[in-house]
Amino acid sequence: MRELVRTNDIVLVSAVGALLDGAKIHHVVLDQNMSIIEGSLGILPRRILVHDEDNLAARRILADAGLSHELRPEK
Repeated sequence: MRELVRTNDIVLVSAVGALLDGAKIHHVVLDQNMSIIEGSLGILPRRILVHDEDNLAARRILADAGLSHELRPEK
């Protein structure tokens, strides 16, 4: 799996999830439940991952939505 976005912005996490859901691209949000540990302060970023084979399509969708600045660099 590849990391697509890392952010503290829960609205952005929802928006990216909705875009990926709309394109039927399976994704996973990691660290979503870490707010219990951090006390809901939003300090720890959430990470959105997609399968390797969906990486390019997911990046294209986010870029088309004007979110290319949120994408993690390719490794």
